[in-house]
Amino acid sequence: MAESPYWNPRHETMPRDEIEALQVRKLRNLLTWAEAQVPWHAKRLADAGVSADSVNSLDDLRRIPFTTRDEWMEGQIENPPYGNVLAVAPEHAIRYHMTSGTTGRTPIRVLDSMKDWEWIAEMWCYGLWGFGVRPADTLFVAFGYSTFIGFWGLHYAGEKLGCLVLPGGAMTTEQRVRQIVEMGATVVASTPTYALRMAQEARALEIDLAGSAVKRLILSGEPAGSIPATKKLIEEQWGAKAGDTAGMTELGTIMIFECERQPGGTHIIEDHYIEEVVDPATDRPVPYGELGERVVTSFGRGFVPVIRYRTRDFVVRVPGTNCSCGRTFDIYDGGIRGRVDDMKLVRGTNVYPRAVEAIIREFPEVDEFQIHLYTAEGVRDEIEVLVEIPDRSVDAEGVVARMGKALADAHENLRFGVRVVDVESLPRFELKAKRVLDERTVIGTEGERRQP
Repeated sequence: MAESPYWNPRHETMPRDEIEALQVRKLRNLLTWAEAQVPWHAKRLADAGVSADSVNSLDDLRRIPFTTRDEWMEGQIENPPYGNVLAVAPEHAIRYHMTSGTTGRTPIRVLDSMKDWEWIAEMWCYGLWGFGVRPADTLFVAFGYSTFIGFWGLHYAGEKLGCLVLPGGAMTTEQRVRQIVEMGATVVASTPTYALRMAQEARALEIDLAGSAVKRLILSGEPAGSIPATKKLIEEQWGAKAGDTAGMTELGTIMIFECERQPGGTHIIEDHYIEEVVDPATDRPVPYGELGERVVTSFGRGFVPVIRYRTRDFVVRVPGTNCSCGRTFDIYDGGIRGRVDDMKLVRGTNVYPRAVEAIIREFPEVDEFQIHLYTAEGVRDEIEVLVEIPDRSVDAEGVVARMGKALADAHENLRFGVRVVDVESLPRFELKAKRVLDERTVIGTEGERRQP
């Protein structure tokens, strides 16, 4: 009997009407649970005139209030440390994790039960199996294993599949690269940025990653995993296929994955989530093929009901038929396109870090980069890209000129400064890269002032 390409063949190929019927049943169960166990959710639903019994189709979703990150964090401040969203008493938790956080902001703190972790591993199994990982693989996880959720679920999914799992915590980059090669790892999991960092380290050590046993890279944590130029660079340097995934601390796991056919996007695990795409300004649904903000409802949580959670992620949803793999799960074309909050307004032009990276990664001479925004002469917004070019034989001036033109052409002729800086002078990242340094004292139009 031929091996199935699907982790859950029945659900991953289920007709659309059956998927939607399953989602409605699970949504009613989720609302019943939230009403009974979480007073905060119960009040919000009652105020909106919604009950589990009143939900008969996915159209009824629009009557359910959104949940926002700010509300979640405000609840934690009012009722520390976990806020108002727990459906189970904290003493029943087996695991604690939190968001990586932003300077000056409270991270979201989450507790999990055994049910959560069984489900978390199951979701990663959809992604690993779908990208071709099998029990015979040796899986190296290049991750710090802290309270940040990261690749914890992938680790357990690898064990569930029967892989030999190598945890890469508490190691230097050199140690990780050497162990990947010495142990014959066939699959490596990391952020896209760190995959490139390990490739840089391998070159310095004169280790041929492209000639190693690695055949697949599982990427997560950054939109770069679905940027074609970045993915191409990673695949060339590793001599392996790279597959994108995306998850959230609030969910504890992934909700989308790229299958082995690499359709240029990520399948939504629709038997475990309802994913909506809305206009972030009007909150109205947007159709297939249009950019919008993803809103997620999760059916797998055992400690926290996640209902219509506004992710602030930009996505473009397309039908599952865009992929030849046979899955009926819809796809986010290009994966996560960026975040609503990431956009920078520079002299009237919208600049998205993902779009900038897509251009920079077309220049393989560049090892690392940073986007720097600052105020010139106290009034004028400026943007420059700092780049490291380690090969001294390269025509750096030519690279700078071509990159500056490409950036301007893609941004309504907005002038970008491009400046070569010393090798190893820019930050390196193991987890999510933070390559935007905004030091402006004027944002957007002149006169709108804020602290740098």
